[in-house]
Amino acid sequence: MRLTKYGHACVRLEIGDRVLVIDPGTLSEGEALSGATAVLITHEHEDHIDVDKLKAARESNPELTVHTHAALAASLGAGVTGVAVGDTFTAAGFSVRAVGGEHAEIVDGLPGCTNIGFIVDGLYHPGDSMFVPAEAVDTLLVPISGPWVKLAEAVEFARAVGPVRAFPIHEAHLSAIGLESFDWWMATKGGTDYARIPLGESVDLP
Repeated sequence: MRLTKYGHACVRLEIGDRVLVIDPGTLSEGEALSGATAVLITHEHEDHIDVDKLKAARESNPELTVHTHAALAASLGAGVTGVAVGDTFTAAGFSVRAVGGEHAEIVDGLPGCTNIGFIVDGLYHPGDSMFVPAEAVDTLLVPISGPWVKLAEAVEFARAVGPVRAFPIHEAHLSAIGLESFDWWMATKGGTDYARIPLGESVDLP
């Protein structure tokens, strides 16, 4: 499985001509959706879903499937499938399980919205949460910045999940110095094989 990193929280998974894109938001590149077979959206914040780009992709490819939580699915209109925590389904030929359920708190209970994490053939994209799933995870996409997360929590999250390897996502808020600092801490204390995928580049997963 080939994993390509796009801006912020967006990644693209490919096996042959099967293409699954997760969280193509306003901080990610439109090319992430080029040729996509299916899209997964963790929640409704614009850094995780660019409604206009998604609409254009669906218009150009009516067979493109989209899965997200039920309330967001209903707001996006016909042809979008709502999923709930615990659901297992197939998207672009990949086996997907929905986990988690809630966005991490920023302050005073906010934002208080649904957030569905997705485990895709052993790769876990948690969206905006630090939910630790019960099942084993081979590859963790670990959120590293935002108003709801601090470095220590990201390190502890990686330790709790216990993946074979981890790659950072959700980093648009960090400067180059901040990225270097986080990478050092995660590589040193995260308890897993950690590496950064440069923007637009890919790694092949076992």
